[in-house]
Amino acid sequence: MRVQVYYNLHKKCLSVRHKGKVIEHAQSVILRNVSFHVQPAGRARVLKEKRKNVHAYVAGDMAESFWFTEPSARIWAGTQHVTYNPYKYKTFVDKLTGKPVTKAPVVLIHGKSITVGQYSRGGQMVRRLSAKE
Repeated sequence: MRVQVYYNLHKKCLSVRHKGKVIEHAQSVILRNVSFHVQPAGRARVLKEKRKNVHAYVAGDMAESFWFTEPSARIWAGTQHVTYNPYKYKTFVDKLTGKPVTKAPVVLIHGKSITVGQYSRGGQMVRRLSAKE
């Protein structure tokens, strides 16, 4: 299922949206076939009003979501940290290089942290990143 995920400032968790409607809240979400979106008009409003609003999200195919009520069966190996700050950047960017990030094969979002990487279940690799990705 294709969803949009954003950090909910009021509930201090992630909101998962499908077809415009919030379908769940979670502490962590794993997405596949990911794209990063920033709506320019929403960003302009943040800059003008100096007040945050929902205008940026991560879209992808839902792989898993959880509140960590029990340990996840997945083992995560992050390869790139992604961030977005409307006061500094127009897009999501690589935290180390500051270069724009628009797509990723697999992403783990945990609270405000976004990490591109790979995951496995029970030691078996589900998706490997190639050198081109």
